[in-house]
Amino acid sequence: MSVESLLTSIPPLAVYLTVGIIIGLESLGIPLPGEIALVTAAVLSTQADLNISPVGVGAAAIIGAIVGDSIGYSIGRRFGMGLFEKLGRRFPNHFGTGHVALAKQLFTRWGVGAVFFGRFIALLRILAGPLAGALRMRYPYFLAANASGAICWAGGTTAVVYFLGLAAEKWLARFSWVALALAVLIGIG
Repeated sequence: MSVESLLTSIPPLAVYLTVGIIIGLESLGIPLPGEIALVTAAVLSTQADLNISPVGVGAAAIIGAIVGDSIGYSIGRRFGMGLFEKLGRRFPNHFGTGHVALAKQLFTRWGVGAVFFGRFIALLRILAGPLAGALRMRYPYFLAANASGAICWAGGTTAVVYFLGLAAEKWLARFSWVALALAVLIGIG
């Protein structure tokens, strides 16, 4: 079975659900490659024969981010900073004392802005929901920053990757394999 036939056999709904679930779990506080899933799905949406809509990819990512962060907020609100102490002992590379202290400092100083801009920074994307809940940020403010950050991050990333993918496909179609290999080597260099 070729890669092309494998890709065409994947239903678009499975792609949307996968993106939404991975980003939702990452936003909940579980270290997963949400950005990689989003970029991969956006690249797949550039292929017309796959029937994957970039709007569907963006919507799934936005919903996953908002729902995941909201659940993370509830968990952080319920269990407080003790949750981060337990997670720090179990996963020191992701929830170590330094990581949590830095995130807490950013949240104390920037508040709602930390939630919004945290969507664009990998560590804060994982910690934003639970930490905002643990620090007792008011939920309406959190939800506004969370939703607007998710729309900008997921929608913007999907749009940029989609349109760059279309442009790159047209541009690369005019090159021979030698020129493509040269372009890749220059890009790596």
